[in-house]
Amino acid sequence: MFGLECITLGKTGLRVTRSAFGALPVQRIPFEEGVRLLRAALDGGINFYDTARVYYDSEEKIGAAFEGMRDRVIIASKTKGRTAALFREELDESLRNLRTDYIDLYQFHFVKKVYRPGEPDGLYDAALAAKSGGLIRHIGVSTHKIDVAIEAAESGLYEVVQFPLSYLSDERDLELISVCRKNNVGLIAMKAMSGGIISDARIAWLFMRQYDNVVPIWGLQRMSELEEFLSFEADNPVWTDELREKEARDKKELSGNFCRGCDYCLPCPANIQVGMVTRMPLFIERLKPEALMSPEWRGMMTPAENCIHCGACKSRCPYELDPEAMVAEAIEHFKAFEVEWDKREKKR
Repeated sequence: MFGLECITLGKTGLRVTRSAFGALPVQRIPFEEGVRLLRAALDGGINFYDTARVYYDSEEKIGAAFEGMRDRVIIASKTKGRTAALFREELDESLRNLRTDYIDLYQFHFVKKVYRPGEPDGLYDAALAAKSGGLIRHIGVSTHKIDVAIEAAESGLYEVVQFPLSYLSDERDLELISVCRKNNVGLIAMKAMSGGIISDARIAWLFMRQYDNVVPIWGLQRMSELEEFLSFEADNPVWTDELREKEARDKKELSGNFCRGCDYCLPCPANIQVGMVTRMPLFIERLKPEALMSPEWRGMMTPAENCIHCGACKSRCPYELDPEAMVAEAIEHFKAFEVEWDKREKKR
């Protein structure tokens, strides 16, 4: 284990590693594999782990991984409860899953407004009560809406704001960095790889490292991914002309409306993997074609033709995209690619 560079997370006083562990993807791998990955991250020096009550068994894996070593880790979780009763219910469940009697940072999850004391829902007051009772140590908020993020950072009510940031972010989103610095609010950057669309982790890491008040939570589900980010900490990448050119090319090709793979659109009643399907045109441009033509990928695209146009995915999308239209476009794109691939294979 080696010491990773740390920063103080805003006014919380928490000293967290500048490379943190985003535990949403951990829900996608077997339990023991997830526990091994989490422990390997701690052995590698990462001390900050971000999860949420809705990330299936992510909390349980963290609890199993770090039981008996609670003093070595800083844990953040989130609640989608919107009333005092639901807040306390989800907090109690998170504490059980995490096998702890306190959570370092507890965040209102996926909010579309800034919750304040004295409101009828009692949500913020419930968080204050939990904090005074020692169940949580700091109150934060997670949102995909920039106006809400800035308002929260300026409100004086939240010690930490979590928001999607990457080198594909526009100037309005990047403004949040200076707002948080000015107000001494910790800033957690989610989607720093834009849901897997960014293919070069070195550029993502270098972009984040230029901001001394931003903590990216790298979404990890493979040991190779963890090892890559730990290698950056041991031997910092440096900008090269090639990396700068690739960054500029990505900004030109990828900035704007595209799926970040957050999966808030799921579950789909037609069993469509909406996030993966909508990103297929980008995958075709950026991944090896033989991987996309595997039975697994072809099998994933098949249900996409059975969209029932219920509108559920669109109503849930935090980026206000139109996933139904994007699925239809992706199907046409994939079919054309499939035809060209099959022609190429026949010639071999």
